[in-house]
Amino acid sequence: MNEFLPMTRRTMLAACGATLPALIQRPAYGAEGRSDLGLVIHSFPVRIAREKRGGEPISAPLPFLAYARTLGVDGVQVGIGARSEVQARAIREYAQAASMFLEGIVSLPRDDTDLARFEAEILTAKLAGATVVRTVMLSGRRYETFTTAAAFKRAAEASFQMLTRAAPIVSREKVRLAVENHKDFRSDEFLALLKKVGNDDIGVCLDLGNNIALLEDPMEVVEALAPLAFTTHLKDMGVEESRDGFLLAEVALGTGVLDLPRMAKALRAVRPEARLVIEMITRDPLSVPCLTDQYWATMADVPARHLARTLTQVRDHPPTRPLDRVSLLNSDAQLERETRNVHQCIEFSRKHLKKS
Repeated sequence: MNEFLPMTRRTMLAACGATLPALIQRPAYGAEGRSDLGLVIHSFPVRIAREKRGGEPISAPLPFLAYARTLGVDGVQVGIGARSEVQARAIREYAQAASMFLEGIVSLPRDDTDLARFEAEILTAKLAGATVVRTVMLSGRRYETFTTAAAFKRAAEASFQMLTRAAPIVSREKVRLAVENHKDFRSDEFLALLKKVGNDDIGVCLDLGNNIALLEDPMEVVEALAPLAFTTHLKDMGVEESRDGFLLAEVALGTGVLDLPRMAKALRAVRPEARLVIEMITRDPLSVPCLTDQYWATMADVPARHLARTLTQVRDHPPTRPLDRVSLLNSDAQLERETRNVHQCIEFSRKHLKKS
């Protein structure tokens, strides 16, 4: 049913460069200011790229938990994969001993032949102590992926089928599947799809900024999706006008256009158990070409006033300096920028987003 690897608890911990007690005793940065706050592995594209070139490991659950603990956060969201029971329990033991939460990341079952892989990953996540696992329906951005409304409609049906396949597995294992709003479906489409699936164990990974790319007001998105949120991607967004629309980029919390204290308050009012998981992706800004024909190929029913509102907000909130073009920096400078951005996000969260 699965592809578990024959690794013992001892060799797994050795791969992290330390024993379990040594990892737990490693001092945590700013531990006195910790809140119910997490980090998603996607916040570290520069470190992950270095890992692939032979650098220090970070992307596996144990190294990422250990690194996140040094930053003083309470937990992580990371891909766990399909692992042996010994491996999964070692991850769970570390997280419990360090008083950290663990959320997983999984891809949906593409077809019936992919169900075994999905089930193995859900079982591993459960054994490792994760009760929430994040996923996405579309891996790409809607306006870049589809050139016709028919193609998008087929993808929406495929998404429904994938969620339908996943539903009995997550319900049986009592693991909640949190589907991210991933620059794919507008809020009304997203909610309609989840309602059609009709499973209480399938909800939302509420990304606070993604739907700006689909011309939605971010506060309205939070109010619409928060009642179904199992977890979040906490971020702030910078915007910059461009010739064919606007540029959109993750920026350090508190430096962008989102009203994060208001969003956190609205979320906690209806889903106090949904954690704030920072997603600070240090990268070049993304183009949202909302003044081109292709952009509108799948969004013909979106009111023109939403375009006008979004472009007005972009023009009214220019960045104090141009958005970062990270690709122009050398590798060391990219790593420094990534590290600084994540630290700024953590500090902002401690000061401004604590639970009352």
